[in-house]
Amino acid sequence: MKPPALKSLQDLKAVKQAIETRARLEKEAAAAKAAAAAKAKAEKELFARAVGAVKSLPAKHLPGHKAALPVQQAAPIPVQQQRDELAVMREAISDEFDVETLLDTDEALSFRRPGMGPDVVRKLRRGGWSIQGQLDLHGLRREDAREALADFIKDAHKMGWRCVRVVHGKGLGSPGKTPVLKGKVQSWLLQKQEVLAFVQARPAEGGAGALVVLLAQG
Repeated sequence: MKPPALKSLQDLKAVKQAIETRARLEKEAAAAKAAAAAKAKAEKELFARAVGAVKSLPAKHLPGHKAALPVQQAAPIPVQQQRDELAVMREAISDEFDVETLLDTDEALSFRRPGMGPDVVRKLRRGGWSIQGQLDLHGLRREDAREALADFIKDAHKMGWRCVRVVHGKGLGSPGKTPVLKGKVQSWLLQKQEVLAFVQARPAEGGAGALVVLLAQG
C-alpha cells in the first residue's frame, strides 16, 4: 500500500513532526533501558563485594539430597572405674582389722578416738546428742552390710549429722544366737575417719543390737 500523497506543505510538516516524535520516543526508551541495565549491574557488583566470593554448593547440600547424619553412640559405662572405686571402698574398711585393741574395756565395748575425753562417751551413752539418722543392717550379707555402712557414714557426714544409730541386730536368729555383724560393724566404724566415738545403744534405742555413733563435724 502506498503512503498517501502529500498535498501541501502542511502535510509535509505533519509527517516530519511525527518522525521526530517517534525518534525521540525511541531514544528515551533506549536511554531508560540502558539506565536500568546500569543500575542492575551496579547492584550486582555491590552485592558481590558485600558477600565476597561465592562457591557452588556440593551435591549433598542440593534440594532432594538426604543428609547422612552421624550415629551418636551411647557413652560407655565406666565399668572398670566402678569396680576400682568399689575395691578401694572395700579396702578402706577391712575385715582384718583388730577391733578389740582399740575398744574401751567397759561392758559395752565403747570407742573414742585419741584426744576425746571419757566424758564424750558418757554423754553419748546418756543420749546427749539427738539421733539424726539410722541404718538398719538386718538381713544383709557381710559384703552388702559393709558397703551400706560406708555409704551411710559418708552421706551422714556430708549432711552435717553429728549422731546416728546403726542397727546390727542381736543375732537371736543366727546359729549359736551370736550377733554376726556386731563385731564387724565395730571394726568398720573404727576405720572410718568421720567416726569420733560410739557406744552400745540404750535399751530403748536397741540395746545390744545397735550402736550410737558420734560423727565429726562436716
